[in-house]
Amino acid sequence: MAKDFTAPAGSLVPGLQTRFNILGALSCAHFLNDMMQSLIIAIYPILKGEFQLSFAQIGIITFTYQACASLLQPAIGLYTDHHPKPYSLSAGMAFTLLGMVAMAYATSYAGVLVAAALIGTGSAVFHPESSRIARLASGGRHGLAQSIFQVGGNAGSALGPLLAAWIIIPHGQTSMAWFAFAALMALLLLLRVGNWYKSQHIERSTGAGKAARDVKPVSARTAAWSLGILVLLLFSKYFYVASITSYYSFFLIEKFHVSVRSAQVYLFSFLLAMALGTLFGGPIGDRIGRKRVIWFSILGIAPFALLLPHADLMWTGILTFVIGLILSSAFSAIVVFAQELIPGKVGAISGLLFGLAFGFGGIGAAVLGGVADRHGIEFVYQICAYLPLLGVVAALLPNIEHFQPGQRQH
Repeated sequence: MAKDFTAPAGSLVPGLQTRFNILGALSCAHFLNDMMQSLIIAIYPILKGEFQLSFAQIGIITFTYQACASLLQPAIGLYTDHHPKPYSLSAGMAFTLLGMVAMAYATSYAGVLVAAALIGTGSAVFHPESSRIARLASGGRHGLAQSIFQVGGNAGSALGPLLAAWIIIPHGQTSMAWFAFAALMALLLLLRVGNWYKSQHIERSTGAGKAARDVKPVSARTAAWSLGILVLLLFSKYFYVASITSYYSFFLIEKFHVSVRSAQVYLFSFLLAMALGTLFGGPIGDRIGRKRVIWFSILGIAPFALLLPHADLMWTGILTFVIGLILSSAFSAIVVFAQELIPGKVGAISGLLFGLAFGFGGIGAAVLGGVADRHGIEFVYQICAYLPLLGVVAALLPNIEHFQPGQRQH
């Protein structure tokens, strides 16, 4: 077997190969989905001026979209664990399409919130089921599969600010309607993925494979507190990410007096680094262990985050790129680690983690917006610099990388 991207012993699924065509289709759909979502964040300066919004109201936009996603995702994942719905992906993308059109033609702050809620609902349907299909198509290379799926989303998030700078900022809010065609493309792509899922894997979701998935590597008590540690790490990661994605443009404009377009380019640099880090995080976790990747990716950005509030413009760009590169490697590793921690609940676990990611991001955006209104945007980065230190708790996670059935940890 080739050495590159090799899964741990016992994890490859006999008789199955990695379906790169399916993973590629999911990644492309994720690219289009997250590109559209990132346009919301990228046009915050337009919305702030158009509707005379405070930073707290900007944060509530993010909170609305991410709260809808976070509250619905675990329930959807749990339901589809027992009742797979291969065409739910396309249905979710239809909500996103409606949200994009509604955002383009919103004439009030309330209309913006409704549009954000529709887009959040689309994400709630898309992410847990896509994560499940990525695992099914992995052929046992679970970290690689999650990274391929995730890198599409992060690449789309990175492209959004550039598209906003090139298209939406010059042409205004209504130009967002053009991106409804991206939602339509993703919808058609996901119909084909749904056809494969229905014909190839729903029938295989019961039977011999079920017994193997039901074997748990740790006791229920250990699984519970390990999941609690992962939740704390997600809190650290996504509160910090919210400080960048929602307020980095305002930080650069206020501190360094750059133009809105230049600020979007700097935001693109951070999001591009997030995409690159995601691509490598999963395969590296397959090779050296996901626990190590999780630990390094959270705690490893601490020195850079502490330096960021005191850097000049050039070093601010460099530091945020490094932060994005390291920090983004965590999520694929966390998802796969949790799926292996509690086997047989792929949809529920994926929905829970994606939901928490969205929820923490939304709460973080709302809370940090209030902090920015009261104490200034620079203060936000001074206090958020300490969040990565929570990464030290990853050392408490159990070692399940080479688990074999019959070898249970307590």
